[in-house]
Amino acid sequence: MQLKQELFNRRKKRSRVRLRRLGGGRPRLSVFRSGKHIYAQVIDDAAGKVVAAASSLEKDARSELKTGADKEAAGRIGKSIAERALAAGIKDVVFDRGAYQYHGRVKALAEAAREGGLNF
Repeated sequence: MQLKQELFNRRKKRSRVRLRRLGGGRPRLSVFRSGKHIYAQVIDDAAGKVVAAASSLEKDARSELKTGADKEAAGRIGKSIAERALAAGIKDVVFDRGAYQYHGRVKALAEAAREGGLNF
């Protein structure tokens, strides 16, 4: 039997291979969620650079949120990453959920980013 981490990495790899094939060269909005926080990055894979980033660890987010591990925090980070990506001139992205299900905090972040003006 394989370890949980190995299975997680296989799901993540499978998801990213599909994104590269269907993404059309657009930057990807990558999501990482831990037990206490949520993080989002807009990554330009062609240049190998992070264009914009937001997380629930930032001072302004921590002061406004009760915890970084709920849907409210994910929504706040989704709006924040959308603002920063638009400021950097990026409107169209590919949503990279990694190995996570499109459910709960990941879904809340994606919907908030769409409301903020990102297209995916």
